[in-house]
Amino acid sequence: MTDRRLVRISLLTALAPAVWGSTYLVTTEFLPPDRPLLASTLRALPAGLILLLLTRVLPRGIWWVRATVLGVLNIGAFFYFLFLAAYHLPGGVAALVMTVQPMIVLLLGSLLLGARIRLPHIGACALAAAGVALLVLQPQAGLDGVGVLAGLLGAACMASGIVLTKRWGRPEGVSLLAFTGWQLTVGGLVLLPVTLLGEPLPERLTWTNVGGFAYLGIIGALLAYIVWFNGIARLPALAASFLSFASPLCATVLGYLFMGQTLGPLQLLGATGVVGAVVLAQRGEGAPPGTPPASAAEGGRHGDDEEHEHEHGRHDAVSGLGVHPSSLTAPPTVPAPRPVPPPGPGSA
Repeated sequence: MTDRRLVRISLLTALAPAVWGSTYLVTTEFLPPDRPLLASTLRALPAGLILLLLTRVLPRGIWWVRATVLGVLNIGAFFYFLFLAAYHLPGGVAALVMTVQPMIVLLLGSLLLGARIRLPHIGACALAAAGVALLVLQPQAGLDGVGVLAGLLGAACMASGIVLTKRWGRPEGVSLLAFTGWQLTVGGLVLLPVTLLGEPLPERLTWTNVGGFAYLGIIGALLAYIVWFNGIARLPALAASFLSFASPLCATVLGYLFMGQTLGPLQLLGATGVVGAVVLAQRGEGAPPGTPPASAAEGGRHGDDEEHEHEHGRHDAVSGLGVHPSSLTAPPTVPAPRPVPPPGPGSA
């Protein structure tokens, strides 16, 4: 993958966590108060069911198990631990705890994907953690054991989901929409009983509430997760995990623009550190010249690229033999029979 294409795919994929960073603003300004589980369920389940109705494709064989595991890790369990951490920790501390996610991806990628741990990766992890700390951590922030544990488990869920998505890929013949629908539906179904048992339903919903839920479901889940899973399939696992830092960065910017929150010099320095960590992680994934292309599990070639390179290699191979490629597919030609001379005068 060329550097230009890597940057283009990374910028597109970063839109998903940037949209997720707007969740705090939407939740506080548009949704009923104290309903995080309800928001999570309505964010995942309707979007998943819509995609299932559009694609009408269900998992087969081992993919029933894999889709369930990915749906729980990427959607259901991640949402639950994320909101649990948010309830027990200030938002800045929760975001800081979640910065361990790339470090977990770094270790799991080495074990399950055979990815090499490079010095730029370690430096990017440290720079990102420091940047988020400066960006969101407030002096009066406190620590809570349950919240810290929930934040760590949420980071572990998302990191595991990223690595397993890279390892298993997507079943042949299944579209990205169907693959996304499986996971959103599983996550929503897991959250549904937890919501009904652990959280009272609001007595009434305003049109503002409906608009907020619609935003979370259509923009924050259906569209954002399509973009996110597409990026995971094309990017190296660690590079994709660093893009999640766009979420606290976007939340901070939106708080400054719409909620009157101030940005001091340390926060601006932290934002610069976060962006620098993402850039360092992307550059650290670039393969040196002369190395073989990455496999599909490492976010390598896909579809059209593989076909183009296959045809190109085929042309090179046959040209080295002095044979035109069209001769490999053209029907073989049979030499015309030599004409038989007419019988001479002395023949019998």
